[in-house]
Amino acid sequence: MFLVSDIKQTKVYQEAKQEGREEGEAKLLLRLVSKRFGKLKDSQIQIINKLPVEKLEELGEALLDFGNVDDLYEWLKSHG
Repeated sequence: MFLVSDIKQTKVYQEAKQEGREEGEAKLLLRLVSKRFGKLKDSQIQIINKLPVEKLEELGEALLDFGNVDDLYEWLKSHG
């Protein structure tokens, strides 16, 4: 019989957990960016959705320094 603790140690569980975290962080960042700059281009949304967690966290911090949407586009060009 498998215990929950056994399942949580599997590679599949860990990968699913990481994927869920990335999706959640990307969704939050998209909401914040949209609130600040309005609707993004579909291509920009796709880039953000593909960023790994580390880059999403960097973007979240950088977003505080952006003066306009062009700063976001430049960040995505250099980091995406």
